[in-house]
This record gives sequence, structure tokens and C-alpha cells, in this order.
Amino acid sequence: MNKLLFILLLFPCFFFGQSRTVDSLKFALQNAKHDTTICNILNTIVQTESDDNLWPIYNEQLMALAEKNLTRNEKPKKIYLKYLATAHNNIGYLAQIQGNISKALDCFQKSLKIEEEIGDKSGIASCLNNIGSIYSNQGNILKGLEYYHKCLKIMEEIGDKRGAAYAFDNIGGIYSLQGDIPKTLEYWNKSLKMEEEIGDKQGIAGTLNNIGTIFYKQGNISKSLQYWNRSLKLEEEVGDKKGMAASFNNIGNVYKNQDSIQKALMYYQKSLKIEEEIGDKTGLTRSLNNIARIMIDKNQIADAVLYAQRSMQTSMELGYPESIKNAASVLKITYQKQNKYKEAFEMYELEIKMRDSINNQETQKASIKKQMQYTYEKKELEAKNEQDKKDIIAKEELKQKEKERNYFMVGFGLVIILALFIFRSYKQKQKANEVILEQKKLVDEKQKEIIDSITYAKRIQTALITSEKYIDKSLDKLNRNLGDHPN
Repeated sequence: MNKLLFILLLFPCFFFGQSRTVDSLKFALQNAKHDTTICNILNTIVQTESDDNLWPIYNEQLMALAEKNLTRNEKPKKIYLKYLATAHNNIGYLAQIQGNISKALDCFQKSLKIEEEIGDKSGIASCLNNIGSIYSNQGNILKGLEYYHKCLKIMEEIGDKRGAAYAFDNIGGIYSLQGDIPKTLEYWNKSLKMEEEIGDKQGIAGTLNNIGTIFYKQGNISKSLQYWNRSLKLEEEVGDKKGMAASFNNIGNVYKNQDSIQKALMYYQKSLKIEEEIGDKTGLTRSLNNIARIMIDKNQIADAVLYAQRSMQTSMELGYPESIKNAASVLKITYQKQNKYKEAFEMYELEIKMRDSINNQETQKASIKKQMQYTYEKKELEAKNEQDKKDIIAKEELKQKEKERNYFMVGFGLVIILALFIFRSYKQKQKANEVILEQKKLVDEKQKEIIDSITYAKRIQTALITSEKYIDKSLDKLNRNLGDHPN
């Protein structure tokens, strides 16, 4: 399984099965005998199980079994290496959503090393994508973009449309962080089109969610709500809990913006419940802050403090300046309403500190944005020009092949015509010979008849001549006999 991570919406790249499917797999696991079969079932359970508290248990078993067979030098070694790489990647995914970034990066790099060793291009691309997400979240935008482009190149090489679509999503996320809306939408629309082509409902849902955030930031609330509702429907179909939590939170923001406080609270609480269930700390800080603000609007300050304090604690664990700033801002308001001015001032100072940190990052972003435009847009233009050249060459080669094909067809046609002409001449000659033979036969027959007639006539003549002699002889004999008798 490749748990591909997204810039804006971090969720695993797999389809969640129904509980009956998981139960069937667990039953099959109990009856499996061979280690490769057991590894395959464990890996499938990890892909199918939607509960982030359960699938890591099976992932640990997968890793342990793969390592055991590799230590014993069991064959096929490549298969066990693949399972080990997959297990590392899965651990990295879990570590990232739990905020343990150094562990996540370490796991992704271990997985990448193994994938390169066995030459699995799809696995290599997945690891590059995940590492890119780490760097981009850390603010190393150029390095993140570099990894995403490497991932995209491999996905396009191997024809993995789903992987390419996710890479487009992530590159769009980079441009979104830089505030480049046209570029962001360009990449996200590329992703959406590709996901729709292959029918990837989970990918479509994630991209719709992302595009909805753009319209929300632009103040087009109704359109953002359309995108988020479409996204939520698909996420519910495939059981994507992390995506559902993000959509619930986004829809809650819309109702908050429209002063529908109770509806907004309902959606925030739905989001919070899922994030607590799956252990998504990043999402948790967001939902806790949003609920705290609702509590302030309802003048339930004590409850607001509790939610804001939980948000601050989780934000500190993650170390994300944006989350800390938001939590400090809410706590500042709640402490002011409780007349705790010292605590309120401390939160104000923390808020300013985090804001300055973010502003410094914004300054860096502006510089990075220019560098991105020079580095990557130039590369894209060069790549486009190179592709145009290849297209021209390919077009010329195609024309040449068409010419050669046409020449061949003309030549072949002439050969066929010549063959038909020769065959026709042969048949005519054969027919003429048959006529001549028939005529010769008739002549021979006539000649034979003539010869037979001549022979017959000759025989008659011969017979007549013989009779005359015989008569003469007989007369002569008679005359002699008469001369011997007296008168």
C-alpha cells in the first residue's frame, strides 16, 4: 500500500473496505500457512482497514515477518523487501499525521532506499511524493517541488494516472501556499480531469475539497459549498474519514461565515469526533479552535477556554506556527473576557511572535516564488519546447512512413496488375494451345481416314487385278483343252 500524502489534505491513498471484507481477511490470515501468503493478507488488511488505531498493528506484523525472512535469507527476497518498504512507508504516513515529522522523514527515506534497490518505480514515486510533502510542510518549497516533479515524471513514465493526478494535486498545493491562484487551479484541474477519467472517487473528493478552498478564499461562498458537498458525498461513499473531517470543517466555516452558529457547531463537532478517532493532530487543532470561537459567540467562555487550551497543547506538540497563533488568538479573547489580563497579554505576545514568524515565512515565500518562476517555469518551457521538437520529428517520421507505405502500396498494386496480366496471357496461350491441339487432332483423324481410304482402294484394285489374271489363265487353259479334241 502506498499512503500518498497531500499538501492540504493528508489522507491515505487506498479504498476502505466494508467490515465484512476485513473480517474475511482476518479469517484467511488465521488459516494461512506460507509467509508470503501471510504477508500478502497483512498488507491487504492494512489497505482495507480504515481505523488508524487498528491497521498499524497489522503493519507491525507485516514488517516483523518481512524482516524475519530477510534475516534468514528466505526467497523470494525481492517480495519481502517490497513488503518491508511498504511497512516503512505506512509508518511514515502515521508519524506524519501524528506530528512526528523527523520519524516520518526517516521512514520515507528508508522505504525509498529499498524501492530503489528492487527497482520498483511505482514505489519510488510514492516515496518521493511523501518526502516532498515533508519538505513543503517544513517550508522548504523548492525542495518539495523538486521531489513532486520527480514523482510526476516517474508516474507519467509508467502510465500511473492515479499517481500522476496526486502529484498534480501536490504541485498545485505548493502554488497555493505561494498564493499563485492561476497556477494552483491549473494543476488541480489537471488532477481532477485525470481522476475523473480513471474513476478515482477518493482522488476526486480530495481535489474537489482543495478547489473549494480557493473559492472560499476568494469570497465565492456558494461555489465553495458546492465543491465541499460534492467532496463529502464521495468521501462518505468510499469511507475516507480524514477527507470527511476536512469537509465537515470546511462546511462549518461556511455556516460560521453566514452566522448560522448552531449549524457551524454541528459540523465542527463532526469533524472533531473523526479527528479524535483517527488521531489526526493537525486537523484536531483546527477543529478545537473553531469550536472555541463558536463558544465565545455563544458567551460560553469556560467551554471556550477548555477547547482553546486543548488546541494550544496540541499545536505546541506539532510546533506549527500557524496553529499556535490561532490558539493564542482565541485564548487571548477568552482570558480578556475572564478579566485575566496577564494571561491575555502573554497570549497576545505569543500571537505576535508566531505572526512575525509567519510573516518572515511570507517574505521568504515571495523570494521563493520568484525563484520558482525562474527555475520551474523555465524548465517547463524548455520541456515544452523539447516536446514540440519531438512532436515535429515524430510528425515528419510519420509522414515519411506514410510515404513509404504509399510507395509500397503502389508498387504492390503494380506487381499485382503485372501478375494478373501474365496470368491472363498464360491462360489465353493455354486456351490457344488447346485449340491448336484440337485442330491437329481433327487433321490427324482426317488424314488417317484418307490413308485408310487409299489403303482400302488399293486392296480392291489388287483384288481385281488378281481376278483378271486368274480369268486369263483359266481361258487359256480352256483353249488348250479344246484344241486337243477333234471336230
